[in-house]
Amino acid sequence: MAGIYVWGTGCGASELVEQGLKPEQIAAFVDNAPFGETFLGRPVLLPEKLPVENCDLVIVTSRQTEQIARQCEALGIPRERMLFLKNSWEIADRNQHCQIASDLLGDELLDKLLPRQQVVACPGQLRHSRLPDRWLAGDYVRLASLELLCRQAAQISGAAAELGVYKGMFARCINFLMPERKLYLFDSFSGFSPKDAPTAGLQEAHKQTTVEGVKAVLPFPDQAVICPGFFPDSAREVEEGFCLVSLDVDFFGSTLEGLRWFWPRIHGGGFLLLHDWGNPALPGIAQALDRYQQELGQPIPAVPIPDRNGTLVLCKVGKTR
Repeated sequence: MAGIYVWGTGCGASELVEQGLKPEQIAAFVDNAPFGETFLGRPVLLPEKLPVENCDLVIVTSRQTEQIARQCEALGIPRERMLFLKNSWEIADRNQHCQIASDLLGDELLDKLLPRQQVVACPGQLRHSRLPDRWLAGDYVRLASLELLCRQAAQISGAAAELGVYKGMFARCINFLMPERKLYLFDSFSGFSPKDAPTAGLQEAHKQTTVEGVKAVLPFPDQAVICPGFFPDSAREVEEGFCLVSLDVDFFGSTLEGLRWFWPRIHGGGFLLLHDWGNPALPGIAQALDRYQQELGQPIPAVPIPDRNGTLVLCKVGKTR
């Protein structure tokens, strides 16, 4: 068996398996902070335990490409044996030397895994972005758009919220950009509801989060109100209006529940960010919005943004509060 190692045990790794790389093809997963000893039935190694001499290919699924690239180079892994799926930190293609990936994975799978890369110019109004560059590197378009929306939402009353927090990386940005606003965070912290029928890989990846872990990444944790449990039951005690909401729950049923609960509570001039609306791997998101608009009897004004997973920004028309 070829020595294929996958660096990362989060959503990127589960997506890799969903796209067609079988777990039995993976010698082991590698993670700097493993959540457990196994992932998808395969062992999880610390980087220093990686058997470099047996590595035919290291597939990096994490967005922390700069750190991991340097670790791999320090371990003595040649560049031609490293494949970065979140190729986001260097203008030159880090994968240009990795010819073995085509031999081991096949061109069809590689075409699915590697998005076309574009260099995005920084708009003038974000020349002095508040967000650190290392955060922006993960998905510049998504986070730059968030910063502009937070500036607009600052003129509107109400709290911010996210449904589908996972490890808190997007919530961290909202909290950083709106430090004076209360931030409601809704997540089961135990994976998806069985009603959503998630795949084994997606379910296992999304169990790798805790309330304490999310609090630890927030720059202003005292502003956060964390509501664990399945939504909307977890929102029973919440009586709040909102200026900005992120909805990122991957499935039709949970997305529809989120739209039904949040949209009436968003103040005029506010925004709802519907993540994965344009993601062909998660068609239930767009279907849920279509269903909700049918229930309303009218379309919701919205603008798509070309970020990595196809966010749609829903705009609440009405007098600002």
